[in-house]
Amino acid sequence: MRRVITTLAILLVVVVAGMTALVLLVNPNDFRTYMVQQVEQRSGYQLQVGGDLRWHVWPQLSILAGRMSLTAPGATQPMVTADNMRLDVNLWPLLSHQLSVSQVMLKNAIIRVTPDSAAQKPTGAPVGPGDAEPVSSSNNGWSFNIGKLRLADSLLIWQQPGGDEYNFRDLNLNLDQDASKQASINLATRISRNQRNVSVNLKGQMNVAQYPHRLVGQLDEMNYAIDGANLPTQGIKGTLSGQGEWNGDNQHFSLQKMQLTANDSALEGSADGRLALPQQLNLALHATSLNIDALMANAPSTDNSAPQQANVTSTPVIAEPRMRDNSDSPLNQLDLTLNLTADNSVWRGLTLTNLQLDGSNQQGLMTLSKLQGKFGEGHFSVPGSVDIRKPVTQVAFQPELDNIAIAPLLKALELPETLQGTVSLKGDISGAGLSIEEAKRNWQGSADLEATNLQLSQLNLQQMVRRAVARVSNRVTNDQPDDQGIQQLSGRVTLKQGIFSLPDLQGGNSRLAVQTKGNVDMVKQQLDVTINMMLRGWQGDDKLAALLNQQTIPLRMYGGWNNLQYSLPVDDVVRQQLQSEAKSRLNQWLDRQQPEKQP
Repeated sequence: MRRVITTLAILLVVVVAGMTALVLLVNPNDFRTYMVQQVEQRSGYQLQVGGDLRWHVWPQLSILAGRMSLTAPGATQPMVTADNMRLDVNLWPLLSHQLSVSQVMLKNAIIRVTPDSAAQKPTGAPVGPGDAEPVSSSNNGWSFNIGKLRLADSLLIWQQPGGDEYNFRDLNLNLDQDASKQASINLATRISRNQRNVSVNLKGQMNVAQYPHRLVGQLDEMNYAIDGANLPTQGIKGTLSGQGEWNGDNQHFSLQKMQLTANDSALEGSADGRLALPQQLNLALHATSLNIDALMANAPSTDNSAPQQANVTSTPVIAEPRMRDNSDSPLNQLDLTLNLTADNSVWRGLTLTNLQLDGSNQQGLMTLSKLQGKFGEGHFSVPGSVDIRKPVTQVAFQPELDNIAIAPLLKALELPETLQGTVSLKGDISGAGLSIEEAKRNWQGSADLEATNLQLSQLNLQQMVRRAVARVSNRVTNDQPDDQGIQQLSGRVTLKQGIFSLPDLQGGNSRLAVQTKGNVDMVKQQLDVTINMMLRGWQGDDKLAALLNQQTIPLRMYGGWNNLQYSLPVDDVVRQQLQSEAKSRLNQWLDRQQPEKQP
């Protein structure tokens, strides 16, 4: 054991002595001109290294430099600047007059991928079929090789020609490549724009043999988080993975075998597009579960979330929020196509199945050629368009509903759940705004409607009529059993400036005929609706029974939703009948008396 320890101590002394001698005998500043020349010969870029170069021995033999910059030919701004640069070098090649840089580390770097930092051809330069590959020079016996790149606490400024500028802050990058140009990458960064914050942390592998013309790789996992304006309170978090490819010549990318999660939604599919203006994105996605409510800022709150929201204390306001309009939307600069299918999805509390969406966006004009699915036993289709090219959003839809449950639909639209049954309709609506509140105020249109198995909440129409008649007269009765609501009701309805008009809806069941007309003001939350009812099956006094069997009795409902008033003037109908009957008998008696008075 003593010999082993002695041997290790001797080796350690030799290594320390050798490195100390190297530091004393080799001046790292001698490499400055060589590095500048090699960078220029291989890429045409101008490398500038400020300050003296110095050795750093432990734990890795390195060359430390101060501020550095890397500028493309003809560029007005450097592509890379950094406050500190560290070059980790291999020891043995250095002893044989070969500079082998195993790792380059930049701290507080600024990387510009902008038109000002891009390489520019000299004015009047001839245009050839392609740029010649740079020729490596090794006349001085030195070689140059980089296997690892590290960026710490850096900033990436990215801008397409004519486009907006994006700042990726807190950029941390670890890039390792082997001799076959297979690279592994770990990256973390964040971006803030339009009052939204995005953070990204990813890892994967790339083939960089054809860089910058082409990159092919595997995105093992990307964790992301988005929060801010027009997003859910809890933000959007998830993961992304897939096989990707990047074509630098035409700024085109693709991602295959994509696996995406967003909050509690899970999707798979593919994506491809182009970053150069006009930007393009094509998505083909299939979702096993898609919770749209968890991805929307204006989704209705669930009962479970209400107590939590009540306990949240508001933070002090230190500045007025910036006014937002459609100009902030990234869709204004994007050509998008979307093909989406979802096995199960949730929208405003409605559980939908077999959702299918085919849509496109042309720089702010969104067209929904297909938006359909199933809800319960029913089916819906809502094709249309959404135009955000102007400050006020304009929409146009052609909804078709078939056998859709009414009560949960009313809840989703933030209307009182006072009606049960199913509805089918086909209509055409348009207006300004996209939220539920804007739809109530600004949309207009009409639809042909047919409702079945209608029941008013806590309101039995036949029973109300029988009780009202019994209070006025006991000469007639109606012992027919109640049917379950109104079996069928159909007609045309209109919507304008928040007023839902029912000009003439007709229907009923085997014992009750109804005609409904009136208005429902969704903005003021008021209604004035009259249901003219004809209840059959009256027995007793022949004349009164015959009258009631053929007489419409109006039920008027009016007032605010929280203080609804009713009017059922059955006594007026019966009183008119009694007055008519008394008048008829009086006229008959007078007719009999007239012959007796003649001389």
